[in-house]
Amino acid sequence: MNTKKLFAPVTDLKGVGTKTAAALGSLGIYSIYDLLFYFPFRYDELQTIPLDQIMDGQKVMLKGIVATEAFVSRFGYKKSRLSFKIRIDHDVVMVNFFNQPWLKDKITIGKEVAVYGKYNASRQSLSGFKFVASKENDSGMAPIYSVNRNIRQKKLVELINLAIEDFLPEVEDIVPESLRNKYRLLSEQQIIVQMHHPKNAREAQLAKRSAIFREFFIFQTELDQLTSQNKHNRGIAKKYDLTEIARLTKELPFELSADQKEVINEIFADIHSTRQMNRLLQGDVGSGKTIVAIYVIYAAITAGFQAALMVPTEILATQHFKKIDELLRPFGVRCALLTGTTKTLERREIYRELTDGTINVVVGTHALIQAKVIFKNLGVVIIDEQHRFGVSQRQTLINKGNVPDVLAMTATPIPRTLALTVYGDTTVSEIRHLPAGRKQIKSSWKTSGQMKEVYQLMREQLAQGFQIYAVTPLITESEALDLKNAEELFEKLSHDFPDQKVVLLHGQMPGNKKEDIMAAFGAGQIDILVTTSVIEVGVDVANANMMVIYNADRFGISQLHQLRGRIGRGSTQSYCIFLADPKTEAGKSRMKIIASTTDGFKLAEEDLKMRGEGDLFGKAQSGLPEFQVGNVVNNYETLVVAQKEAQELIKKDPNLTNSTHKNLQQVLEYKQLQQERT
Repeated sequence: MNTKKLFAPVTDLKGVGTKTAAALGSLGIYSIYDLLFYFPFRYDELQTIPLDQIMDGQKVMLKGIVATEAFVSRFGYKKSRLSFKIRIDHDVVMVNFFNQPWLKDKITIGKEVAVYGKYNASRQSLSGFKFVASKENDSGMAPIYSVNRNIRQKKLVELINLAIEDFLPEVEDIVPESLRNKYRLLSEQQIIVQMHHPKNAREAQLAKRSAIFREFFIFQTELDQLTSQNKHNRGIAKKYDLTEIARLTKELPFELSADQKEVINEIFADIHSTRQMNRLLQGDVGSGKTIVAIYVIYAAITAGFQAALMVPTEILATQHFKKIDELLRPFGVRCALLTGTTKTLERREIYRELTDGTINVVVGTHALIQAKVIFKNLGVVIIDEQHRFGVSQRQTLINKGNVPDVLAMTATPIPRTLALTVYGDTTVSEIRHLPAGRKQIKSSWKTSGQMKEVYQLMREQLAQGFQIYAVTPLITESEALDLKNAEELFEKLSHDFPDQKVVLLHGQMPGNKKEDIMAAFGAGQIDILVTTSVIEVGVDVANANMMVIYNADRFGISQLHQLRGRIGRGSTQSYCIFLADPKTEAGKSRMKIIASTTDGFKLAEEDLKMRGEGDLFGKAQSGLPEFQVGNVVNNYETLVVAQKEAQELIKKDPNLTNSTHKNLQQVLEYKQLQQERT
């Protein structure tokens, strides 16, 4: 494998400048290798079917002669319909394309065209999704890629095809030949060609099967390589001060729940032993995992060690920092916050005080894994929402200590067997019950036709002095999805609630602005906070006891549950309303399930059942590592096989020094660089 060419930046590709490179970067594509292995998430089947054999509502490709001039009619803001008729033998079909007026120039009377869309048998019409270029007409399958507003589908396809044309010969196999023969897997080059350009559905299926094994095999090899190294590491027993721990318990403004006490005892037994702790703490949103983390941190500090808590977002980091600092400062603990927006002078001071041991605990984002972060004596590493971090990112932080004890936390529970498969040699603890005094959140699913009821409840809550979250999936307008976006929603609620302070918060705002808004919301200076899922984790405002989630069917179950967990933090009754008009049965089922229970463990089971049926929403919020091709639920058996084979490989060649494994090692090293970049 010519790594110099394959792992070269995308700017090495003809016609890719800095602007296009930045657009590709927003998809996580930085190199030629990334382009080659950026696979479609589905295909449009472009075989034509005779009209009399097409089912009503079926997605099909039709080929015909343009019979009428294309006409564009406009309705609403940025909305249009392009209509023309095509003749197929003796039949005439009306074709409509919505919001694609530029296609008019491609339609000429008397010319043959191919259109892909949804067929309406009673009207003998087609709602077009895709205008198929003549060179694609006979390809059978058209790949559809995940894109965003920075780059169009067509441009991405062009670049992938160019990368295949120029660099495919440089690609060598990373899955050993013995395994490819054993499991009838395709070579790397075959996977690339057949994933991007399958001739038919069968070929696409075979390519995906090999691509899934390959992806799981790389992940498990990386995990097992690190796990096997860690197995040889004896931990350092931490002789914590029980008197100090008792003082902390006495000063708490509440009593620990039975679950919290049990989990703390389990963890204390781990850190007191000479085994390196590697524990996963699963607890529902609002179950009190942060308090458990504070006990672990303080125990390590009383034993003479430092602690680090790494979280995925700045908002969550700030939230944790404030809580830890508030509880531990009276005990003489020095706590620091380190994120991407920490000012240079403050950052340097934190680096210095971590190195000399003045800082006892640091809370931060990915900023903690930078080379300049050096600890004097790091004894405990805590990683919150650990599925948001790559394997090597977690290991980079762990390596900053001398075999520190590791506690991972997640609010999105997954079955124990699955946790062991995707996280390696891990012990699992659970907090099943909410702290005493918390009232169950009243949840309900409402349609857009019931907005009057929703507004009534909002007005009642505001009149009592409570605050409200209004959550929406999008930040700016999307032509592809007819959703309420945050900016539109902000304007609407500002108009409908003129006497209330309505403020907009979203992920694209600078970090300091987000912090200022959250501080104002926490201080009760904002009545309605219109926001995106940026507030999904870590936001804790006791006076905010109502949430309205717009287009709730566009979120996954796990993400909806995470969002709902931002309320119900006080002792008063809280309300969560899921606003949605789902068109599919899966969407309706999701709304019924999320409105019926607030038990995260029960929801996790239902969520996984739905994923088994192909639910595509919210996979990044599932509590599982995110894969591009594979699905750990649907493809669990493949994951287990990949794990077994990776373990065998690492047992024989722990550092992958054998010449037959050099390509695999190069890919693992490249993956680590990628994770550091993100």
